[in-house]
Amino acid sequence: MTNIDNTNLSNSSRERIYDRLKTIDPSSLKILLDQQAVNLVDVREPVEHMGEKISGSISMPLSSFDPSKYPPDSTKPCVLYCRSGNRSAQAAQKLFAFGINEVTHLEGGLSAWLQMGYPTEVNKNAPISLMRQVQIVAGSLVVIGTVLGAFVSPWFLILSGFVGSGLVFAGITDTCALGMLLAKMPWNQK
Repeated sequence: MTNIDNTNLSNSSRERIYDRLKTIDPSSLKILLDQQAVNLVDVREPVEHMGEKISGSISMPLSSFDPSKYPPDSTKPCVLYCRSGNRSAQAAQKLFAFGINEVTHLEGGLSAWLQMGYPTEVNKNAPISLMRQVQIVAGSLVVIGTVLGAFVSPWFLILSGFVGSGLVFAGITDTCALGMLLAKMPWNQK
C-alpha cells in the first residue's frame, strides 16, 4: 500500500489514488535520473523550487498546475515530487480527473530524497523558504497583537487569537492561507 500524506483528500479520493498512484523510492528514482530515463516534475511553489531542488527537475507548482501541460516531455515517463508527498498526490488527483491513467510520485518527497543523502541544487540567493516567511509574519502579528493588547486596548488581542487559530487550522488541514498569499508575492515569483 502506498504511504501518502494527503489529509486534504476525502476517504474515497484517497482510495482511488491508492489504487492508481504509483510510487517510486528515492534509490530507484536516482538510478533513473542518472540514466536520464525520466522527467522529474516539482509541484512545490516557485520559491521552494528556487531554494532547493533535485537537479534537472521541472517546476509545475500545484497552485497553478495545468494537467493539459503534463507531461512536459512525452518521450519519457514523469515522476512528481514535493516536500513530503502530499502535494504530489494532489497533483496526481488533478491528472486522474483530466484523464491521465498512470501517475508516479516520489514516496516521501524531497524529505526522503535528502534522508538518503542524495544531492540537491541549493540556491543561496533564493528568497528564504515559504515556511520561514510564514513563521516571521505570523510571529510578528502575534507579538504586535499582544503588545498593542497590553498597552493600547485589549481588543488588539483578537489579532493574536486570529493568527493562532489560523496556525491551528493550517496544522490540522496541511493548508496555509498565509503561505498561499506569501507565495504570490513578487519576491517569491520567478
